[in-house]
Amino acid sequence: MVGSLESHDDVCAELCLATDAAVVAVDYRLAPEHRHPAQLDDVATVFAAVARAFATVAVAGDSAGATLVAGLCVRLARQGKPKPAGAVLIYPWLGGELDWPSYIDNAEAPMLRTSDLSFYAEARYGGSVPAGPLDEAMPLEATDFGIFPPSFVVTADVDPLRDDGSVFAARLTEAGVPATCRNEAQLVHGFLRARHRSARARVAFEAIGAALRDLLGARQT
Repeated sequence: MVGSLESHDDVCAELCLATDAAVVAVDYRLAPEHRHPAQLDDVATVFAAVARAFATVAVAGDSAGATLVAGLCVRLARQGKPKPAGAVLIYPWLGGELDWPSYIDNAEAPMLRTSDLSFYAEARYGGSVPAGPLDEAMPLEATDFGIFPPSFVVTADVDPLRDDGSVFAARLTEAGVPATCRNEAQLVHGFLRARHRSARARVAFEAIGAALRDLLGARQT
């Protein structure tokens, strides 16, 4: 619903410096003017073009962007297409249950409250049920977690979505997919914005850059 190429331009530029890789940001359509799956359609279109141009491609996103990264992997598997080299999901929203501890303990967390998620879901779907395959909108609904690429998942401890990331990483591990979940103590949803003011956020951002380098390997794109 919010954000733009401009809002994340500095993040993308710094990831480019950290990885020595080309970084492509997707200017996907926003809700509520454009409902799901418009955003995922845009991401899939851009990924297909990038995959044709580069031999090795990793995907990364934060918050709703992380939702789209995971949804893209589900769609690629459904279409029988190759998965990305790796994925980085930063405080992702993946369709967790409202009775999970993080949704309860962090119900009134700064930056994102549990009640906000219902508002965003209504805006994104235009109702309570997403159009199209449920697992493309809520990747935790996937029946086979072996479809996902090696992943680095970052969560904020003071965030209703904390458990989405940890559960997702655990299911990847159970499916035999290399996955790491890094939970950032005392940080809130959206902490990337504070990476130049908070030592904790800065260290987390450095870890994200290192993870992307590892996922891309010697052939960085």
